[in-house]
Amino acid sequence: MHSRMRPHYYLSTEIFQREQSKIFRKAWLFAGLKTLLSKQNAFITRKISGIPIVIQNFHGELRAFENICLHRNALLQTQPVGRRPLVCTYHAWRYDANGQVDHIPDCDTIYRFDSKEKCNLKLRQFALHVVGNVLFINLADKPIPFEEQFSPEFIELLESSSNTYDSEVMVTTWHGKFNWKLAYENLRDANHPRFVHPKSLAKTVKFTPSVDDALFRESGLPLTDTSPSALRHEMRRFSYAGADAPIPDLQHLGWHESVERWGDQDSYYNWLAFPNLHIASANGGFSFTLEHHIPIAPDRTDLEIYWFTARKKQAYAFSHQVLLAQMHGSKLVVGEDVEIMERVQAALHADAPLPTQGAYESTNRLVERWYTTLMDDDHDI
Repeated sequence: MHSRMRPHYYLSTEIFQREQSKIFRKAWLFAGLKTLLSKQNAFITRKISGIPIVIQNFHGELRAFENICLHRNALLQTQPVGRRPLVCTYHAWRYDANGQVDHIPDCDTIYRFDSKEKCNLKLRQFALHVVGNVLFINLADKPIPFEEQFSPEFIELLESSSNTYDSEVMVTTWHGKFNWKLAYENLRDANHPRFVHPKSLAKTVKFTPSVDDALFRESGLPLTDTSPSALRHEMRRFSYAGADAPIPDLQHLGWHESVERWGDQDSYYNWLAFPNLHIASANGGFSFTLEHHIPIAPDRTDLEIYWFTARKKQAYAFSHQVLLAQMHGSKLVVGEDVEIMERVQAALHADAPLPTQGAYESTNRLVERWYTTLMDDDHDI
């Protein structure tokens, strides 16, 4: 059974641009953690689908704007995270909670804007949706309903778990030489850990690939309804939350008693929010690794990784060392994944053979069916 994914889906600049237009500027995307925005004027910045974004706290209300001053296109906030008013450092134009310019130094004497012109100076604002401590942004003028992209079950589990996130966070960015889709194909593959991670993840977590016969049969059929609402409903199926695999001998560490564990299973928990977010807990809910995949080019993906524990019951002096240990452990696993994905990307060429898939890969085949329908025809979500 051959994959639907021809090599050009991973190599073509034209396809990459089409993805940006049809997926990343239409879907709800991970935008950051609410725990980093608890104080007045706290902000985070990022670039999403090529657009600089600032998300800022205005007296308890979080707002998302295009992070570009309307005067000379300078960035308004220049740091990844910080706390300051929304004021451009170039000529000190200041913006309010609605993105409206509310002060321009010497406006009447040197700019001479009339009242109508000044009133029209307003930043582009983007829709923001908060689920527990996870922020999602939508770049479309008319965003699709959030509930049409994610199921109630997924939203409930993400909200429940993220409400236990601690505010102490460690972040780094990995610059990968692979197409973003390879990451999600890999994340849905329960068969790879025993071969790619035999000395790391597979030593403690017992992943078992299985075949869903009904899903297997469906994955070979074409999509019959390709309307926008049907394609959104299909996309809903690609996000998942829950216990993925048992941890037979979970090691309990001293710091575990200092945090509010999420869940009560000794399991590897997964949250996969298609298309660009993966959250995992490899120790049964005591700590979390959040992976944010940012497509940069057909063969380039930035992997932004956050580490944090469950919320502290009480402060403890070595919490920073705990996060460092979590970081080193997860970087080993992520590094093994990145290495294999970069090898796949490096091997691809225009005439490369189509992958031959097994029955256990039915979910990936459903994603391929949706993706190729969206990319190859005049369809939209």
